[in-house]
Amino acid sequence: MRVIGLMSGTSYDAIDAAAADLRLDGDVLVLTPLGMLSQPYPPELRAAVAASLPPASTTVEQVCRLDTGIGQAFAAVAQQAVEQLCGGYADLIVSHGQTVFHWVDNGIVRGTLQLGQPAWIAEATGVPVVSDLRARDVAAGGQGAPLVSIIDVLWLRGRPGVPVALNLGGIANITVVHGEPVAFDTGPANALIDAVVTELTGQPFDADGVMAARGQVHEELLARLLAEPYYARPAPKSTGKELFNLAYVAKAMEGLPEIPAEDLVATVTTLTARTVADAVRRYGGTEVVASGGGIQNPALMHLLADELEIPVRTTDELGMPSAAKEAYAFAVLGFLSVHGLGGTVPSCTGARHSSVLGSVTPGLSGLPTISGEARPPMRLLVQ
Repeated sequence: MRVIGLMSGTSYDAIDAAAADLRLDGDVLVLTPLGMLSQPYPPELRAAVAASLPPASTTVEQVCRLDTGIGQAFAAVAQQAVEQLCGGYADLIVSHGQTVFHWVDNGIVRGTLQLGQPAWIAEATGVPVVSDLRARDVAAGGQGAPLVSIIDVLWLRGRPGVPVALNLGGIANITVVHGEPVAFDTGPANALIDAVVTELTGQPFDADGVMAARGQVHEELLARLLAEPYYARPAPKSTGKELFNLAYVAKAMEGLPEIPAEDLVATVTTLTARTVADAVRRYGGTEVVASGGGIQNPALMHLLADELEIPVRTTDELGMPSAAKEAYAFAVLGFLSVHGLGGTVPSCTGARHSSVLGSVTPGLSGLPTISGEARPPMRLLVQ
């Protein structure tokens, strides 16, 4: 089955599309990458997304406009992916949409909202679309995150020691693949770095980690930031920009003298490295396999390697393109869904049971056609 995964993360800077041929060979799920592409959000749409996110307030009208605008933007990228990556034909498109709110109440996820109306994608491409993949896990008592954990478990199971998959998006999350797997959001990855850099310089991120490399860590501010109770909560747990935003940094800075811009960026970069490393150490990780935009920040990666003193490698070294990993993960989740197979690991999300994820929007020819009986895969092979 030729499947396209569409993803935009908590940094909401671009829409990624990754195409793959997926097939079940007994209890092995075989993924053959066909390529990826990425398109930035139109500037006006990105600004509208930013203006609607917590701690800002919004209206139902704006939510409707965003649902349509994001859906249309995803549809344009999907069309491009069908033509450029799949030779004009795909069996299925899987859209994560754009997370705009993750409702956490005393550690319990009550709801999660991803916008990007899938009807626009189905109408533009004629291909069936699986979307809204997080809500079912939440309904089953889970965190709705990190959903990529099932791919990490299938892919890294069997490696020696205690491998830990790490995603450095806006929020950092890990999957510990050992015994009964564990997965959770560790805290901010790029969220605070990007927010501080944008506030101070107007630039969207710390290109090549230059500001962090030049700065000195403000130890008092770092200690205050590390005092956030979220870090000490047990897994499974999930979080988002509802907590980790500029207001979180501003509150920690109260009463402190003015901090130079580069020192502030160095401090929040160290916060990410420290909290990720603490989480990995807690579970005895023996190697880290990293992906996400944060791996492009040399300052962050060097700090993380220094903190951990274990091998820190990227998914590219193991055959999975790091830039496309999450998009491929959602392609796999949609593939499992249309085969009637569960897409979660309960010990990773905290759900009562594994669930078949998402809702299906029919294509021009209706629903996806599945032949034969499928059984849950035990391993993922990337060819």
